Amino acid sequence: MNHDQIFRAVLIAVLLLILPIGIYHRLKSQATCEKLDRWQEGLFILATLRPVGIALWLGLIAWVVDPGWMAWSSVSLPTWLRWTGVGMIAIACGLLVWTLRCLGKNLTDTVVTRQQHTLVIHGPYRWVRHPFYDSAALLAVAVSLIAANWFLFVTGAVLFCLFIIRTRTEEENLVARFGDTYRAYMERTGRFLPRIRTTLRGA
Repeated sequence: MNHDQIFRAVLIAVLLLILPIGIYHRLKSQATCEKLDRWQEGLFILATLRPVGIALWLGLIAWVVDPGWMAWSSVSLPTWLRWTGVGMIAIACGLLVWTLRCLGKNLTDTVVTRQQHTLVIHGPYRWVRHPFYDSAALLAVAVSLIAANWFLFVTGAVLFCLFIIRTRTEEENLVARFGDTYRAYMERTGRFLPRIRTTLRGA
């Protein structure tokens, strides 16, 4: 078995593990049957975010089915670096599952809060305001390393940049919903990385 076959098996195992968990939490959050106004994201995000996400998924699926299909965007990486990607994907999956469990029915795929939305500040949200996006970024980097593929890295990087842009509207909605409580939460937590001073003080 060559290296591509080994890493392909790793990605298949990860997908078979994480996809059912993600689908379960997505269906659970949609039990309210609320209609969410995705136009609040703005035309630019609406026109770019999901197409880029689809491109990333299609590239990943193509590589998993047959790495040869993505040979045009392959890069030569040392085996140890690709195994580093395996370690990263384990961390990313753990963070993603932890985040989904903490979000519960608050989970949405847009910037709009649900009618019964609650402010989640436990779990990974104790340290960062957007651990879901952190896990997505880690997954994209990990997958691109495992597959040794620059297309997956570039689309993942573009996707994360779009998430960064979208968080501005998302946090404006959360401030409008939770007011000073969310402002105080913003002051003591980082957007994507923990605030060092706050972390040390908490320790």
